[in-house]
Amino acid sequence: MGQHGLKGQKGIMGRFGKVGPPGIKGAKGDMGDPGPKGPNGEPGVPCECTPMRKMIGEMDILVAQLSSELKFIKNAVAGIKETDSKVYLLVKEEKRYADAKVSCQARGGHLAMPKDEGANAAIAGYITEAGLSRVYIGIHDLDREGIFTYVDRSPMTTFSRWRKGEPNNAYDDEDCAEMTASGEWTDVACHLTMYFICEFDKDMI
Repeated sequence: MGQHGLKGQKGIMGRFGKVGPPGIKGAKGDMGDPGPKGPNGEPGVPCECTPMRKMIGEMDILVAQLSSELKFIKNAVAGIKETDSKVYLLVKEEKRYADAKVSCQARGGHLAMPKDEGANAAIAGYITEAGLSRVYIGIHDLDREGIFTYVDRSPMTTFSRWRKGEPNNAYDDEDCAEMTASGEWTDVACHLTMYFICEFDKDMI
């Protein structure tokens, strides 16, 4: 074997190989020392609760007074009557039953439907105070002869105030109902014209 030749020049760097897999996660280090305590916050605003409670109480009283005054204005100016859940409006327009029904619906209500003694007494008192003798109410047997129902088609099962001998369907032509100032009901012909009372749900107005 002959002698070794001279060392050649360093070649250029080859391409990088693929990245190897990640190593094993190391153990969590020790917790560091706590930092210095921060400065104290500003003192809070003292609560002046007593004057505020007094103000709220005065506002509650004022709201109650305004509600009472509003009710008086509605009763005196608008000419309406109220119960706990209903509002009644006497319409001094002489109409036939069908037209009276449509008129109440156009106002957002329906012909008055006395379904208990309280409602019946309120409507009767309204008639008396207005100096009237009778008005149309929302009761009829137009759907089935002899079976009177309220205008909302609910049955009359627990309350009625028919005058003695009523309903009698005189002349075979009395399918609607009126209330007299005494609070009694009579059946009448639907083509008669008279004043009427509309009823509205208080929570809907």
